[in-house]
Amino acid sequence: MPGRFYFDHNATTPLAGEVLEAFVSALRETPGNASSIHQFGQNARQKLEQARRQVANLLHAQAKEIVLVSGGTEANNLALLGSVQPGDHVITTAIEHPAVLNPCTRLQELGVEVTIVRPRSDGLVEPEEIRRALRKNTAFISVMHANNETGVIQPVEEISAIAHSAGARMHVDGVQAAGKITVDVQALGVDLYSVSAHKLYAPKGIGALYVRQGVSLRAQMFGGRQERGRRAGTENVPAAVAFGVAAQWAVEHGPQESARVARLRDRLEEKIFALVPGVERNGQARNRLPNTTNLRFQGISGEAMVIALDLRGFAVSSGSACSSGSVEPSHVLLAMGLTADEARSSVRISLGRDNQEPEVDALAEAVAECAAHLRRVSPVYCHA
Repeated sequence: MPGRFYFDHNATTPLAGEVLEAFVSALRETPGNASSIHQFGQNARQKLEQARRQVANLLHAQAKEIVLVSGGTEANNLALLGSVQPGDHVITTAIEHPAVLNPCTRLQELGVEVTIVRPRSDGLVEPEEIRRALRKNTAFISVMHANNETGVIQPVEEISAIAHSAGARMHVDGVQAAGKITVDVQALGVDLYSVSAHKLYAPKGIGALYVRQGVSLRAQMFGGRQERGRRAGTENVPAAVAFGVAAQWAVEHGPQESARVARLRDRLEEKIFALVPGVERNGQARNRLPNTTNLRFQGISGEAMVIALDLRGFAVSSGSACSSGSVEPSHVLLAMGLTADEARSSVRISLGRDNQEPEVDALAEAVAECAAHLRRVSPVYCHA
């Protein structure tokens, strides 16, 4: 099956056709600054506000509660740094994205206490562990909606109730969840919710932070009064338009697409488990994103598997981060109790809109071929 096939949608998604068309059209036809009062500016403003409404609709929010930013990292930083002050206590988890964990490190440097809660071995954060971590000065709790590596969906609604019972603000990094599962910020009871367009088949460089009406937020960028004074800078109207179109597609087609992709994901897992011995799933089997699987291959380096599959035309991810030229084991998998060697033996496969049955079957066969080859040449794998 010649060609190249993309199975790394949790890292980023390709631009969808309808999104690209809207993006290019806005670049060509909307030259105005959305803050200008002339016709060019007002046309840009109208398109910007339409996009804001579309993003709000995806989250079941009000348009005025949506702050357009540059992406998930800025949204998380704005939520944390714009809410917390020295003397506060913050609770987060050991499986968060660095866009949450690193701002928490910065807050510690500024005199904020941070408690990091570990998940269970299946990747789930227990609400009662959050409750036990509460202190009198707990002001902020941040728990991701779905993990980017394992896909495990967290009990956000329960944790939100615990946060509010303690008078704390609840933030959720929803970058991996929005567009893949239904997100209703009202039902979840959250105060702040981060999303990123490039996980939704829209361009990189645009995202949003939901800020519940009545929740105050200190701006972290200073300049003009854009975004109701919460985020200075001339708005990126073409990217916002594209984001809005992607959000609208997810509203209209998301449930059906998620069900389709879940069937493909299950088919892939079944074939890999049947073809390859010594494979285990990392994280829960049921309560996870429909497109995500994280598999551990006994006696095989995950990086080696990623490279071998890439040579065969399939893009997947090890879920590891590179630092100073050395591959570090996933902090998510380590937090779940895996050893460093087990974490390094893991591969994440994340499906998307363009994946179909034939290439899923071809990927499973390629995984089996790669696993057999890598084990034959492995100095540590037991061939008995």
